[in-house]
Formats: sequence, C-alpha cells, structure tokens
Amino acid sequence: MALITRLSRLFQADFHAVLDRIEEPDIQLKQAIREMQIELQQNEQRLALLQHEAEQLSNLATDSKDKIATFDEELDICFTAKKEDLARDLITRKLETTHQLDSTEKQIATIQSSTKKLESCIEEYREQLENMNQKLELLVTDIDNQSLHNHLSAVGAGVRAEDIEIAFLREKQKRSAS
Repeated sequence: MALITRLSRLFQADFHAVLDRIEEPDIQLKQAIREMQIELQQNEQRLALLQHEAEQLSNLATDSKDKIATFDEELDICFTAKKEDLARDLITRKLETTHQLDSTEKQIATIQSSTKKLESCIEEYREQLENMNQKLELLVTDIDNQSLHNHLSAVGAGVRAEDIEIAFLREKQKRSAS
C-alpha cells in the first residue's frame, strides 16, 4: 500500500507542477502569440482570395466591355444594311452584357471595400503581434534576470562568515596602505 500511496503522491505532484507551469505568463503569452499568428495567416489567405476574385471579375468586366464595343460595331453595320431584325438581336445581347457588366462592377466595388477593411485589420493584427512579441521579450528577460538573481543569492548564501571576515580585513588593509 505504501508504494501505491507514494506513486499517487508523485503523480499528483507532477500534475500540479504541470498546472503551475501552464499558468506561467510567458507560456500564456506565447500561446496568445501563436493564436494571433494563425489568425493573421488566415486573414492573409482571405485577402489573397479576395484579390484573386477581384482580378477574375476585372477580367470579366474587360471582356464585357470588349463585347459591348463589338456589338456597337456590328449594330452600325446592321443599321447601314437596314437589317433591323438582326439589330434587335444584337441590342438584346448588348443589354444583357451591359447588365452583366454593371453587376460585375458592383461586385468589384464590394470586394475592393472588403479588401480595404481586411488590409487594415491585418495591419492592426501585425502591430498587435509586434507588441505582444516585445512584451514576451521583456517578460523572458525579466524571468532570466530573476533566475540569475536567485542563482546569485543562492551562491551568496553559501559564503561563510569566516570568508566575509577575511575579505573585510583584506579590503581594510588595502585602504589603509593607500
């Protein structure tokens, strides 16, 4: 039974040590930084998708403008040849293409607005991430300094009273000789 009790206490102590380590601010800050980096990457991917979609819509708008110009040329030919039936068909196709162009331009404007918002959000995230990294560096530096101070205190605690007395006498002798 004593072995089981000891193992249980050992496991419990290790578990509490893990929990204490998890609650340390430097680890929490590192986790927050990782989460921000993931969100930043996701926003950058969304931005790339929006830019790609805007490019595709821009190409579609250019094609629509070219078609409308072609329809205008063909309409001139039809009216010159007095082919009104053919002209009506071309006007129908021109109107459909014009409506498609208007819709495409509205989509482009919406995407450009979303892109601007997302770019400002990404810039804000980058600034926040930079601030968090600076805080982490300061925290790690403070922890390192505290560890060094604790180490030096532990070393200082090992100094014997006799050593202090001898060092005192040496310093006193140096100063009286001067």
